[in-house]
Amino acid sequence: MIHFHNDQVDMPALNVATVKGWMQRVMLAHGKREGVINVIFCSDERILSINQTFLQHDYYTDIITFDSGAGEVVAGDIFISQDTVASNANQLAVSPDAELLRVIIHGILHLCGYPDKQPDEAAKMRSLEDEALAMLL
Repeated sequence: MIHFHNDQVDMPALNVATVKGWMQRVMLAHGKREGVINVIFCSDERILSINQTFLQHDYYTDIITFDSGAGEVVAGDIFISQDTVASNANQLAVSPDAELLRVIIHGILHLCGYPDKQPDEAAKMRSLEDEALAMLL
């Protein structure tokens, strides 16, 4: 089951049923099936705290994903900073909604097993994001 939560920020205006269905289709396209997935929308300060506490990184980021899945089951927690998503959207000259959808699916792709630490992995991730976004239309 996919659950959306907000942590001291307003819940973004998403068509929840549409976004959940899209996330499920992306998982299936990668040979995975849905487990318990929590998408938590939060502030920059909250994501910085998570980054410092769990990853020992002292910087803001748009997303942090904690994988708890096994085998073909996709499960975990996806923390998304709405502040950073909005800032990135502005810098990239895209709508905040478009950037939010990209970040959501980025988290799902991480839970499907795709890394993005190395340049070639990041390029592959971006390509997979584009493919997934095309599935939403």
